[in-house]
Amino acid sequence: MAVGPTTRRRQLGADLRRLRERKGLTLEEAGALVGVSKATLSRYETKEGTVKWPAVDALCREYGASDQERETLVELAKGAKIQGWWRSLADPIPDSMNLMLTLEDEVVREDHYACMYVPGLLQTRAYAEAVHRASEMRCTDQEISHMVDIRMKRQELLDREEPPHIWAVIDEAVIRRMVGGRKVMRDQLSLLLARAEEPQVTVQILPFAAGAHAAAVGSFVILGGPTPELDVVYVDIIGGGLFMEKPQELERYKLAFEYLRAQALDIGASAALLDRVCKEL
Repeated sequence: MAVGPTTRRRQLGADLRRLRERKGLTLEEAGALVGVSKATLSRYETKEGTVKWPAVDALCREYGASDQERETLVELAKGAKIQGWWRSLADPIPDSMNLMLTLEDEVVREDHYACMYVPGLLQTRAYAEAVHRASEMRCTDQEISHMVDIRMKRQELLDREEPPHIWAVIDEAVIRRMVGGRKVMRDQLSLLLARAEEPQVTVQILPFAAGAHAAAVGSFVILGGPTPELDVVYVDIIGGGLFMEKPQELERYKLAFEYLRAQALDIGASAALLDRVCKEL
């Protein structure tokens, strides 16, 4: 999978911090060596905003990086400009969704735990519209249509030549919750079954019989980057979303997802349950 601009920017930040810590320098000490402020260097390392490649080149030299490391990081700095298909949309999108689209455009895998609705990447248009109408009570029809268009556009990443792997653990409540009526639900479960047969999609159902489980707090997504330090957790909250990337936060959610996979039905039993619920509609 091609490495996108945001992934390059995040990789650059992680590598600059690694090199500085290897040299045993504080942010203030390292910044003084190349004439940048502590705040600027901190921003470089926290993967936010633009970077100047000459500063990256100078930092690498002060850190004792090899020529190959320095050249790689300078190229990352030159290529770290955020662009994406959603930037050309006529209507604005929320900041949290902008970041989600940016990260998702460059993932190699996504691990979903869904306890309320089918994950957006696996939704039908009618189901997505029903979800948005329920959760965005004050939005106009045009605004809802805009958000659904974005969700449908997101799904194109599943049809790429090298798509990310989507692993979805879906609570049984999700497939039994009547969203949009019987026909909408029947079509949604049929799509879920069809998607689950594709090599890049794995679907497991967490049955009611599993009882208490590791993610009683709610739905989340682990967005997997090309390397583990680029992973990000996304958690739905009212009015937007929360992104987390601290190691202890990532570890907590990754462990929860492993437990959820273990507690869920296997792939065959999950498909059988989906098919049974679909036929009951």
